[in-house]
Amino acid sequence: MKLYLVRHPRPRVPPGICYGRLDVPLAEPVPAAARRIRARLPPEFETWPLWTSPSGRCLELAAALHHAPRVDARLQEIDFGGWENRAWDSIDRAALDAWAARLLDFTPPGGECARAALARALAFVHELEQDRVRRAVCITHAGIIRLLCAARQGMPEGWSARAFPYETVLQWPEER
Repeated sequence: MKLYLVRHPRPRVPPGICYGRLDVPLAEPVPAAARRIRARLPPEFETWPLWTSPSGRCLELAAALHHAPRVDARLQEIDFGGWENRAWDSIDRAALDAWAARLLDFTPPGGECARAALARALAFVHELEQDRVRRAVCITHAGIIRLLCAARQGMPEGWSARAFPYETVLQWPEER
């Protein structure tokens, strides 16, 4: 199975604000971003299924790219709970240090840990495999893309530092 993992366009969020599951608007109208992303996908992608996170920043892009996008909550970004919509520098330093020390297993207050986000993303992929989906596009978030790539590589050292800029289009699994 080949998936094209697409990160949504840049949202309109002030610098230094924690957002994951927080529904934030896009910084620019979606048509320009959709044209850029469409140019990096295979021409036949419109005949494939396209799944999207229910987040507005993903839904808007999905609707601009595909005639029948399917929503799946397992593609949502990690939920930072009580940290959402707060400035990173306003979050308790000890809590941030605890999170940094245990990135996979630390759960922000009222949120979820990265391991739980990974489990739901892998459950989504497994379901596609069970349904014998051969090719698909998934509009999602940097955290989900990072976790899927890291899991495929056995969670190597430094997995969390891998950057996926806005509008990334990544064929997954990646070629080795």
